[in-house]
Amino acid sequence: MAHQPTRSTTPHYRCLGIGVGPANLSLASLLHSRRDVTSLFLDRNDSFTWHDGQQLPGNTLQVSLFKDLVTLADPTNPFSFLAYLHENGRLYHFLNAQFNAVPRAEFRNYLAWASRCNKNVVFGEAVREVTFDEVFSVRTDRRSVTADNVVVGVGSQPWVPPQVRDKLGPTQFHVSEYLKSARSLAGKRVMVIGGGQSGAEVFLDLLSQPSSGLPRRASWISRRGNFFPIDDTPFTNDFYAPSFADYFFSLDRETRRTFNRRHVLTSDGISDSTLRDIYQSTYLHRFVEGNVDMVGLHPNREVTDVTADLHGGWQVSVRHNDDREAAELFDADIVIWATGFRPTHMDFLEPIAHRLERDGEELRIDEDYAVYWDGPDDRQVFVQNAARGQRGLADPNLSLNAWRSQRIADRLGKVSSYEPLPSFIDWATKRGPLTGRRT
Repeated sequence: MAHQPTRSTTPHYRCLGIGVGPANLSLASLLHSRRDVTSLFLDRNDSFTWHDGQQLPGNTLQVSLFKDLVTLADPTNPFSFLAYLHENGRLYHFLNAQFNAVPRAEFRNYLAWASRCNKNVVFGEAVREVTFDEVFSVRTDRRSVTADNVVVGVGSQPWVPPQVRDKLGPTQFHVSEYLKSARSLAGKRVMVIGGGQSGAEVFLDLLSQPSSGLPRRASWISRRGNFFPIDDTPFTNDFYAPSFADYFFSLDRETRRTFNRRHVLTSDGISDSTLRDIYQSTYLHRFVEGNVDMVGLHPNREVTDVTADLHGGWQVSVRHNDDREAAELFDADIVIWATGFRPTHMDFLEPIAHRLERDGEELRIDEDYAVYWDGPDDRQVFVQNAARGQRGLADPNLSLNAWRSQRIADRLGKVSSYEPLPSFIDWATKRGPLTGRRT
C-alpha cells in the first residue's frame, strides 16, 4: 500500500494557488514577500504560457502598461513592468522606442520573467483533486499538500461552436493555434470567423504576407454588424475601475447580463490601428497590386455549419442577419475560428463541488472573490478570471488584475489596504426621502 502522508509531514500553506496565468501570477507577486501568508502556486504546464500561439509580430496590448501584475495595487512592488525593464537594462531603450502601446510579446516576456523570479511558483505540476477536512487537501501528480485557502486561476480555454468541435484539425482550428497550424497558406482560400481583436490580427497577418506567401483569397466573417472598434474613451474606461466593479456586483443577474451584452465592444472591439492597417492593406491589394479578389469582408453574418467538400476543403454555410431566409455558401481550404475563450473547467474541485454555491454557470462569489460554501468562514476557495457574469467585462481583462489580487491578499492576511478614490461618476442611485406619498 502506498504511504499516505500525515498532516504533520505534509507541507501546509496559508494560500495554495491553482494555475499560473496573469491572474494568479499577480497574487503570487503581491504575496511573494509576505511572511504572514505562506503561499505556493502550481501550474500543469512545464513553463509559463500566455497566448503563445497568437504572438504575431506587431501585436500590442489594448491596455496601459500600468495595468501589469502589481502596479495599480502596489507601485513599489519588485514585480512591476518597470522593474522588469530596469532589471534587464532596457528601461531607457523602452522609453526611446516611443511605443504607442506595449508590444504584446514584450509583455508576455515580462510575465514569464515574473514567474521565473518567484520562488513560490512551480511549473510542471498538475492538480488532480481538492478535498476538505478542516483544511484543504490538494493532490497533484507529484505529491499532496494542504492549505487553509485555495485560489483558482486556471484561466480560459479556446471555444468553438459545438457543431464543429469534431472537425478540428490541420485545416480547421482555433486562432490560439495559429502560429503552430497556419503553415503553407500560399495560394489557399483562408477564412477567418470572428470579429474581435484576435480575428482582426490574424486577418491582417494574412494580408501582410510577402507576395510568395499570400493566400489566394482571405475572407473575414463576423456576426457583428460591422468590424467595430474598441471603445477606449475615458468615461467608458470607468467600467474597468474598482468602483464600477463593486457597483456592477450589486446589480441583479439580468441587469448584469444585459450590461455585458450591450457594452461588449469596450473590451472586445478592435484597435483603431489594426482596423486602419486592414483597410489600407485591402486598398493596396485591390487598387495597387490588382488583386481584386484577394480580400473578402463579410460582417453581419452567422456561420451555421461547416462541412467537408469533395476536394479536401470546407464549405461554410452562412446566414445573413438581415435576411434570415437566405443562405450563403463559401468555399475555403483553411478555416480559422477566432471565437474567443470560455473559463476552463475546474474538474479538480469535483470532490467539494456539492458544497460550493453557483450563480448560473459560475461559482457564486462574495465581494472578495471567495466562493459561498457551507464550510468554515476562515477556509475559502477564491476564483480569479471566472466571474464575468458577476463582476463584469473587466473580470477576464488585465485592467483589474492587481486590484482583485489585492482584495484576495487582504482577505488572506486579514488586513485592509488602500482603496483608490471613487469614480468621478455616481454609478449608484442616491435614494432620497419619498415625498408626496399617499397613505
